[in-house]
Amino acid sequence: MSTFKRIVLEDLQDLLPSLGDSEVAFGAQAYMKGIAPFIGVRAPERRKVARGLARKLPRPTSDELGQTARALWRLQEREYHYLACDLIEIFIECADKNFLADHVEFLLSHKSWWDTVDLLGSAAVSPLTLKYPSVTLMRKWSKSSNIWLNRASIQHQRGRKNDTDIPLLLEILDYHSDQSEFFIAKAIGWALRDLSRVNNLEVKKFLREHPELDKVAVREALKLGYK
Repeated sequence: MSTFKRIVLEDLQDLLPSLGDSEVAFGAQAYMKGIAPFIGVRAPERRKVARGLARKLPRPTSDELGQTARALWRLQEREYHYLACDLIEIFIECADKNFLADHVEFLLSHKSWWDTVDLLGSAAVSPLTLKYPSVTLMRKWSKSSNIWLNRASIQHQRGRKNDTDIPLLLEILDYHSDQSEFFIAKAIGWALRDLSRVNNLEVKKFLREHPELDKVAVREALKLGYK
């Protein structure tokens, strides 16, 4: 076991239970539809733990970072999964061009719910697809039978502004335009809303050419008022 992985697992399993609040845990587990048990550590405190831990950790290799995240994913409580995302975000410069395919794809498709999928999106998928163009992988995720890989692909360019690969984004959105699955429709709407900040004409054209688009997607796409 690498030093990085050993310190993370030992320190977190020693510290986190002592920070838990049973009422917070109960509320979080109910809100997250019972996807996993919770210790009851609020997000600001969890992020503080992650930052403090990161200061004492050696710089990991890409594989050490990924294997550590996988080890945290194997633990039961949801806060460990969130901390895996936090550490990936902190050490994202250590992740190589294969990190998404080698590790993030596994994390996205195991113990999956919108919370970890969206955390991984902002921590890993968005920055790494910008640093390492990953068109083939995003198309693979888009066409997967796993809705969470679909969602990650749909959202992978959120926040890109003028760096948005508009043709690729529209290709992915077009592929999913007839889906009524809530988490996919929501992601489509968010992606269109982001695009409207950069090119509202493309968004209006997409909406006009896709009358089958779920009303959830349309509502989210129009929230900025760009009609």
